[in-house]
Amino acid sequence: MTDSRVPGGAPAGEGRYGEDLFEPERRGEAGRIDAGALAYDPFTTRRLRMLGAGPGRRCLEVGAGTGTVARWLLEEAGAEEVVALDRDTDALASLGGPRLRVLTGDLTDERLEPGTFDLIHARFVLMHLPGRRRIVSRLAGWLNPGGTLVLGDAVELRDALDTGSAYRRTMDAMWQALWTTIGTDISGVPAYPRFLREEGLRNVAAEVCCPPLLPGSPLARFWSDTWSRMRPALEATGRVDADVVEEALAYLDSPRLAELGPGMAMTWGQRP
Repeated sequence: MTDSRVPGGAPAGEGRYGEDLFEPERRGEAGRIDAGALAYDPFTTRRLRMLGAGPGRRCLEVGAGTGTVARWLLEEAGAEEVVALDRDTDALASLGGPRLRVLTGDLTDERLEPGTFDLIHARFVLMHLPGRRRIVSRLAGWLNPGGTLVLGDAVELRDALDTGSAYRRTMDAMWQALWTTIGTDISGVPAYPRFLREEGLRNVAAEVCCPPLLPGSPLARFWSDTWSRMRPALEATGRVDADVVEEALAYLDSPRLAELGPGMAMTWGQRP
C-alpha cells in the first residue's frame, strides 16, 4: 500500500470483511449498509442506466449486500436476469425469483465460475480484497462480447489544511484500521481505468461521485454507524481516543458539519 496515512509501512491485515469487521449478523449492520446505499444508489443506477442496463441484459451484481442494486436492475431497469453474488446472502433471501439467482460465493475463489454477462457491477468490493488486479482480470473475462464492466470504490478528496480536527483524525484512523485489520486499500483505485484498458476493454471512462455530507443525511448516518462499529479498532491505531471519536460522531450530527466526504470513483469499459 502506498497510502502515506499508514505510518511505518504497516503490513496489510489478513482478516476478512464480514468476519473480522462488519459482521452481517450483528444488529444494525443491514441498516448501515442501507444508509450507504441511499447515498450512492442514485449515482450508481444513473450510470448503469446510461451504460445500457435494461431489458435483454444478463447482469452480475458483485457484493450484492442487501440487494438494493440487484432489485433496481430487476424492477426498474427490467433486466432479463440478475445474479446476485455475495459471501453472505442471508439478506438476499427475499429476492429470489425466476429472473434473479442468488449465488453464495467468494470472489477470491479461483474456482468460482458464475457464467458470462452483459453487465457486471461491483461497488465497494475490490478495495477490501487482496489480489484485486487478478480479480479485475477475472471479472473482465466473464463479460459477453459487447458487455460492460463497472467498478466503484472509495476515493478520498482530503482537505490538506485540516490535519488535526476530530473528523480528520477519526477518518484517518478508520482507513488505517481497515488496512491493518482486513487489508482495505483505496490508494490503487485511480488505476482502475488503466486496468480495464490493459484487459482490452474499450470506451473506458471514469467519474467521481461525492454525495453531500449533511447532518442527518444517509451518508452521515453511514459514517456514524461505521465509526461506532469500529471504535475498538479506531482507538487501537493510537490516532484517536474515546473523546476524539465522540467529538467526531457529534460533529456528523451537528449543523456545523462542513466536509467533502469520501466519494466513489466509478470506472467502466466494454468488451469488444
